[in-house]
Amino acid sequence: MATAKIEGKAHAALDFVHKAEELSLLHPKSQNDEQGMAKTTAVEAKFITESDPVIELASGDRLPAVPLTEAQKLNELKDVLEGRDSRSDDTAAGGLRQEKQKERAAAQRATFAKDEPESLSSPRRDKAGVPLQKSLPPSLTNPLFPPLPLYGPPSLLRTLQCYIFRITSFFLSLGFLAVIVLGSGFTSIPLMCQNIWMRLQFKDPKSRRIFYQEEEKRRKERREAEKAWTRDRKHRKCNTEKQSDREEFAGRSEDYNPTEGGKDPLICDVGYYARRVGLDIEEFKVQTEDGFIIDLWHVYNPEEYTPASKEDRQFRKPDVFYEDTDEDNGTPMSRSKRGKKYPILMMHGLLQSAGAYCCNDDDSLAFFLAKRFVFPSHAGVKPLLMNAVATMSGLGTTGAVSTPSTSFLSTAILASGAGISVSRVLSETGFPKLGLICHSQGTTQTFVALAKEQRPDLGSKVSVFCALAPAVYAGPLIGKMYFKFMRVISPGMFRVFFGIHAFIPFMMTMHALLPGRLYGALGYRVFSFLFNWTDDRWDMGLRDRMFQFAPVYVSAESMRWWLGRECFAKHRCILATKEEGKQEDVEDEEEDEISKLMQGKENSVEKAASAGELRHGVGANGENGRGDVEQSIEERGKYAWYDEQAPPMALWIAGSDQLVDGDRLLRRFRRGREPFVDVVHAKVIPKYEHLDVLWAMDVIEKVGVEVRDVIWKTAEGVREGCVVPKGCEEL
Repeated sequence: MATAKIEGKAHAALDFVHKAEELSLLHPKSQNDEQGMAKTTAVEAKFITESDPVIELASGDRLPAVPLTEAQKLNELKDVLEGRDSRSDDTAAGGLRQEKQKERAAAQRATFAKDEPESLSSPRRDKAGVPLQKSLPPSLTNPLFPPLPLYGPPSLLRTLQCYIFRITSFFLSLGFLAVIVLGSGFTSIPLMCQNIWMRLQFKDPKSRRIFYQEEEKRRKERREAEKAWTRDRKHRKCNTEKQSDREEFAGRSEDYNPTEGGKDPLICDVGYYARRVGLDIEEFKVQTEDGFIIDLWHVYNPEEYTPASKEDRQFRKPDVFYEDTDEDNGTPMSRSKRGKKYPILMMHGLLQSAGAYCCNDDDSLAFFLAKRFVFPSHAGVKPLLMNAVATMSGLGTTGAVSTPSTSFLSTAILASGAGISVSRVLSETGFPKLGLICHSQGTTQTFVALAKEQRPDLGSKVSVFCALAPAVYAGPLIGKMYFKFMRVISPGMFRVFFGIHAFIPFMMTMHALLPGRLYGALGYRVFSFLFNWTDDRWDMGLRDRMFQFAPVYVSAESMRWWLGRECFAKHRCILATKEEGKQEDVEDEEEDEISKLMQGKENSVEKAASAGELRHGVGANGENGRGDVEQSIEERGKYAWYDEQAPPMALWIAGSDQLVDGDRLLRRFRRGREPFVDVVHAKVIPKYEHLDVLWAMDVIEKVGVEVRDVIWKTAEGVREGCVVPKGCEEL
């Protein structure tokens, strides 16, 4: 028997080595020294959420999400190798925290039965000595987040496959982009003809714009400021008094001294535009739980804050909500010269960078909040959409962006980016909570991360979640021809067309080559054609600057999640399947009919009462009807996405947004489907489009001031000792 055990361990050791090689960063044969091989070898699978494993290397670095089956096998083999019994179950049997997923279990098993073993049944446990197999979550794959492909470490065949994908995707994606560019050009012809006709009539085509007078005023102010800066840098504030009529919303004061000025060079540099309004930027590095490096851009006033040292701004261990025991590291509170300020984290949307919050001078949301309110930090993600934000280039801790395994979007990536960003900001500021502001895909990331089967504990660290143009339900634009094409082709063909790395990286190449003004004009035309929005409410003079920060590197796999045939484009929701969405519609229609019936019955009762004809029992029937409605709402609450840990939420919905359906999300909250969510503010802004909540000329009045007030109100209890924001003295 002893011999059999030894042979069993020997086989397990051999299998473990093979599995570790398969999941490692590099193949052992491609490495010259044993020390390097040891550092890049996979040793264990860890779980970010209950269904999303990442691989931990011997060096302590991590690799992105892998299929559940692969993670299970690696941990099972390690259990056997270290003498732990992975089959015994002395821990409480677990299951999915979300009740509705129990009902979907049979369908999910049928869908992914080929890839799932039967032994994956225990929830995560962090007790020392517990077999790794017991730390594994249920083996049910959410249909909205199907299993990710496993490429494995580089090899000759794998490298050849990657080059084939690169070659095919270069030509095919370039052809796809050419069709989009030509389409945008053709659709611009009628507008161009109208402008030419107006000029022939000696009229200004811009006079038709909504904010024409204000645009002209600001254009003259910028021109005068440029001349003043060029003439005498010592008198940079000569234009301040001319802006006094917008002082309430711009937040200009003598405390903010611009250190940059003159003609706008149209560059992709948030720090430069911050310095033009008397602020500055410092960049923090953050390592996510799945091994990527993201940026946190801290906006601050140089007159009242001393930047952190380069060492303090480097990334730390990838643990969420850890306690920082290093008392020598100064926090922004200790480095601030004028008292502490309440922290905010801002995350942007798809195909954008954090510069989207910073390109409208003093009317930028970020600069407005930095001057009038708090300590805003922008999360900037490296090329992958682990977070809701992205910068123009970057690496992970273990490899370059060309590694295929860095191109995934999963629930692990969504939950990890939000959690680690919040964790780092709280660690830096010393606050127990922060205000979270997100736009578009930034809201997607947060709504997914807060879900009760993902990372609900994140809610306890957020005082309020402000969602601008929330991207939870798809709008009618998803039915456009070019989006349908992406939905029709298979996952394999999608990779042939768009590759397994960045999505149409040629756009970023052109960004580096073309002059800023030409690239901004082309960028607007292409995106306007794609997403069917206009610049009617933007400042025309700043439009080219806005597109210096878009598009950015986005993984092809994440675009497939949004637009491919399996995920968001199919189900039209980030946390509910297509079938569940249809069921919601049926329930809403039934409830509307019941409500109309009850309203009609109440009107009849009132008329009968006024006529003296009220009969016994009529009121009781009405109450019974309402009781049925209330019971239906209570029943629907059982299938909520969020639990009692969800933070207060505030919504700003663009009334003319065709990209996402914010009204439907608001209806979900109002219909009682999320009984634990406290919606502290909800506003539908008529005629606003998807990007108007960031770039409209009146965005400060319609969004910025309200965001400021909501954050300050909901921070009660954690804002003691903070500097009171301007305008919030009475709140």
